[in-house]
Order: sequence, then structure tokens, then C-alpha cells
Amino acid sequence: MTVLLYVLGVLFVVLGVGLSIGLHEIGHLVPAKKFGVKVTQYMVGFGPTVWSTKRGETEYGIKTIPLGGYIRMIGMFPPRPGDKPGTLRVSSTGRFTQLADEARQLSLEEIKPGDEDRVFYKLSVPKKVVVMMGGPVMNLLIAVVLLTGLVTLYGQQVQKDGAIVASVSECVVPASQATSKTTCAASDPKTPAFAAGIRPGDRIVSIAGQPIVRTTDVGKLIRPRVGQETAIVVLRDGAQKTLQVSPIRNTVQQVGPDGTPLVNADGEPVVIDAGFLGVSSGPVMALERQSVAVVPGILGDQVSHIAGVLLHIPQRMTDVAQAAFGSEARDPNGPVSVVGVGRMAGEISSGSVQGLDDSLGGKIAILVSLMAGLNIALFVFNLIPLLPLDGGHVAGALWEGLKRNAARILNRPDPGHVDVAKALPVAYAVSSVLIVMSALLIYADFVKPVKLG
Repeated sequence: MTVLLYVLGVLFVVLGVGLSIGLHEIGHLVPAKKFGVKVTQYMVGFGPTVWSTKRGETEYGIKTIPLGGYIRMIGMFPPRPGDKPGTLRVSSTGRFTQLADEARQLSLEEIKPGDEDRVFYKLSVPKKVVVMMGGPVMNLLIAVVLLTGLVTLYGQQVQKDGAIVASVSECVVPASQATSKTTCAASDPKTPAFAAGIRPGDRIVSIAGQPIVRTTDVGKLIRPRVGQETAIVVLRDGAQKTLQVSPIRNTVQQVGPDGTPLVNADGEPVVIDAGFLGVSSGPVMALERQSVAVVPGILGDQVSHIAGVLLHIPQRMTDVAQAAFGSEARDPNGPVSVVGVGRMAGEISSGSVQGLDDSLGGKIAILVSLMAGLNIALFVFNLIPLLPLDGGHVAGALWEGLKRNAARILNRPDPGHVDVAKALPVAYAVSSVLIVMSALLIYADFVKPVKLG
């Protein structure tokens, strides 16, 4: 049964990725056709064609490698300035110039008689931007729909007042020995929490009559009460219990205003003498359905996180390589390939990840969240202003608009269409880097996968 659930999780990702890619390309296809551009191909995947059918002037199909897709629009590259439409000068011997000329020639060969005004490069700048942004925006819309369904139908974990006891120390251990001493001796004094009968899972409601709002409130209220009889109200099995404790003086690690343990310049704990209870606690979380108003905030947080990963991608990929070929563990917040996403989905659906909701609804919610995150990643990644990504074409269109507007304001001749073909060497270099990165991530996801839980 576990294997079957694992396979179902992987299949969920395969279908989800395929659908996301297909809808991404529809985001390009629909406005391109709307604006009159001739689209000869709509393909999901790369490599040899597995299946295709022709409807009208467009061939629709699925290819072998499901790592992307494309639509083929005629006339992506304009002739060189000074060339007549449909003609091309003799190519230069320069390698980069040859690449651009070959691309222009292939682009011209796609233009049949009667299609001269149905080419992409003749679109206005706003229409070019709409066509090229259609794909990323479609991924963003998919993420919005998935997140909206997730938070309104299933819910979102929200923090509630109180603190949940995660663990109770049996004996008193100074902070300086907290990492080295792992067992209690018979002569070690019992902690106040252990002696009072506080248990893991108890929800601390109040201390000395003061309500607990955040988990950091526990330490703030306990530390000044050395030797004072203190009433702690906990919620256990749906009923409130009042327990009496007397915090003792102990060397404890100092924490900041946000509850983060403080360390000195050498990385050693900053310790103080204060009241000690002997518990570690965490926030009280509850699953509650939310309104659509929370979706923009969730979306913004995820976009910000993914953008941060992309901004530091050289270091992130270095970390992946060191983990794949060394002994370091993978960063759970680092980049993964589609293979890694599939493995995560398999582990989630099979229930092999500790700490996650193991119910059917919980598993579905996590998988939906995973697909939403993938579509947000596709949205952000495709906005990178480099060819062959959509953002590179958008940048070319915006540059064309800027040049033409500047020429009009300065009363100069129209500079014409931006020759995107000149940037093809950059496109080939970026493509090579992406291939290497993809290969490294896929390899790492096989030999050193990201560990969940």
C-alpha cells in the first residue's frame, strides 16, 4: 500500500507539471492568435514527438521529455536594419554574426506568401509584452487558484494564544552542560516542571495569573520568579488544570526579544542566572479556514523566498554540488529539480514524513501547496530578463519601445525593431547553464535528496 501511495504521489506531480507547462504555453498561444500571429506549433515537452494532431494551421503535440514546452510563432526575428523584408544579406564570417544570420534565415523561411503581416516582430510593444508575459502570468493564476482553494476549503495553520509544552526536562542541567549532559543521575535535582507534573502536549494558558500569548512569554514570566510559589494553568485533554511550581535559580541561556537564543562572538551561549522551570515550548497552532484576503500575503512571501533563492543561485548550486559529491546534507530550502519534487510528493502521499498531517485531507493539501509553489517558481524564474526565457523577450520588447519613444521625442528617425537575434549567443550560453544546472539538480535529487520532516 505504501508503494502504491508513493507512486500516486509521483503521478500527481507528473500530471501537475504537465498541466502547468501546458497552461503556460496556452498563456502564450491565446494572445498570439488573438493578435493575428501565425502559430505553427504548440508542444508540451522537448525531444521526439510522442503524439500530435493538426488543427487548422497549428500542430498540437506532446514530446518525450516533460521538462518544458513551447509554441512556434513565425517571424520571431526581424531582418537586419536596411534589409528588405524577405531578404537577407550575405552572412559575415564572424561566428556570433553567423548565428544571428542563420536564425534570421530560418525565421524568414517560415514566412509563407500572405503571412508577411502575421509575424511576431511586427507586433506593437504592448502586444509583444502581453504574448510573452502570458505564460508566466498563467502560472501565477494557477498558483492563486490553488492557494485560494487551499486556504478557503482546507484552511491554514494560524497561531493561537498560549504555548504548547514540547518537552519536560527531568533534572536540572546548567546551560553550559545542556549539550554535553544527556542523561540524569539519581542525585540530580528534579526540575520544577517535572516535579509539578507538567507533561509534553500541555497547553500553558497562564502563569501567575498572566495570560500566555506567545511562547516567549513563558520564559519572561518564569525568570524573575525564583523561589516564588507560582500557579501555572495548563489545558490538558480539553480541561484546565492548575499546577503549583517554584522556579529555581539556574544558569540559563539568554534570549532576545523574539525568543532567539543569544550567542557571543565565539558562538557560545550567553548565559544568565534566572528562574528555571525545565520545559521547552512552542507556539499553539490551529487549522482554520481563511478568506481569500490572506492569499496575496502568502503569494508575496513565496515570491520573495523564490526570488531570494534565484538571487543567490550560484551559491545555492555550489551547495547542491557539495552535497551531491560530498558528505554535506541538502538544504531543505534550496533548489530542487522536477525529480526532487516528485520524490517529495511520493514521500508525502505515502505518509513517510514525520511531523506532517497524515490524514487524506492533509496529504492532498500539502500536495496542492507543493504544486502552487512550483507554479510560483515557474512564474518568478521565467521573469529573469535573459533569453531564451520569457523575461528576455519582454526585456527586448521594452528596449524597443524605449528606443522608439526616445527617437520620437528627440525627433529622430525611427530605429525600427530591436534585433533580438543579436542576443542569441547569450541565449545559447544561458541555455547551456540551465542544462548543466538541471543535470546537477536531477543527479543530486537521486543520490542526495532533500529530507522532509
